[in-house]
Amino acid sequence: MKALHIITGLGVGGAEQQLRLLLRHLPASCDVVTLTNPGPVADGLTADGVRVIHLGMSGNRDVGALPRLVQLIRGGGYDLVHTHLYRACLYGRIAARLAGTRAVVATEHSLGNSQMEGRPLTAGVRALYLTGERLGRATVAVSPSVAERLSRWGVPRRRIHVVPNGIDVERFRFDPRARIAVRRQLGLPDDVFVVGGVGRLAAGKRFDVLLHALAALPGDVRLLLVGGGTDEARLRATAHELGVAERVLFAGERPHLATGTATGTGADVEGADLPALLAAMDVLASPSPEEAFGLAVVEGLAAGLPVLYVRCPAVEDLPPGASCGALRVQGDPDTFARALMRARDAGPRTRLPLDAAHHYSITRSADQLMRVYETAASGPTPRRPTSRRPTRDARPRE
Repeated sequence: MKALHIITGLGVGGAEQQLRLLLRHLPASCDVVTLTNPGPVADGLTADGVRVIHLGMSGNRDVGALPRLVQLIRGGGYDLVHTHLYRACLYGRIAARLAGTRAVVATEHSLGNSQMEGRPLTAGVRALYLTGERLGRATVAVSPSVAERLSRWGVPRRRIHVVPNGIDVERFRFDPRARIAVRRQLGLPDDVFVVGGVGRLAAGKRFDVLLHALAALPGDVRLLLVGGGTDEARLRATAHELGVAERVLFAGERPHLATGTATGTGADVEGADLPALLAAMDVLASPSPEEAFGLAVVEGLAAGLPVLYVRCPAVEDLPPGASCGALRVQGDPDTFARALMRARDAGPRTRLPLDAAHHYSITRSADQLMRVYETAASGPTPRRPTSRRPTRDARPRE
């Protein structure tokens, strides 16, 4: 099978890195089109031998990109088109339909209760999403929670398939040598207790909660934030206001899969990927109140870390008893401070991958996705939706 993946951008984000990992395990020939921003993940895909095409889309209203995408799909001889993220799902589904491609699959990576990829879920956004969804044959939800939200929106259940995000568990297995090396390069003494936070530095992730919790914790506790984003300046300012700036390390964006050197801002460890940075931590904290999956939590469990989280469908959707090592807490700073103190006082623990991490093996996810592909490739052509002009707020936002 030959498939074309269309994604909004290829910066260092969860969906983008998930795509790269997935393509390493899919038994299909795959090309990738990025509408914008051919960033570090594009370089990684190219290093993996994947053909990456930059469409050069200038913005959400650059409809001139649509004919280029249609031509690319027609000329590629693809059996299936798979779209990722809101803008790519909208343009990709339309282009695939115009190009005559029969099988179109879309993955919904970031649908929360009140937002999608950081944009508010207005009636217009929902209407445009549903209009585009009808052009495909299958919509993949990364968790049962996302599948239920899609169903409530009006996506027919027969078109919804749950394929969870996956990880390469062995890559995240604790490496004591990496712990020593990363701590030394970061200037972290062996005896300090390191709280980790991983994800986009955006207001919705609420990493400021960890800063306020840190201010209530002893001086031997440090906070290591891994990620980049628009909220970094505000977080740095908050750390200064709280008097904890010297105890906070910003590692910048980091690849899940090492390819060359990833550089970030703040206290940077040249060449250290996410698994190495997780090895340097003693606990992972996820204060985000709204997640579609919670990949960082699963990666923390694969690294053998105790994890404190506010919302994580990846853990909450597991059978009872399968989420050992992950503790759900309230999202306020005082609750986090108390939970972090308990983790600190409990002392070191054996760092082995926990059961929840094994449940989300990337090989299992790739097998499940191939079954979706086979179903989509053999299914009937989707019905053409009734033409309806989208409302003003339905257009994808930057």
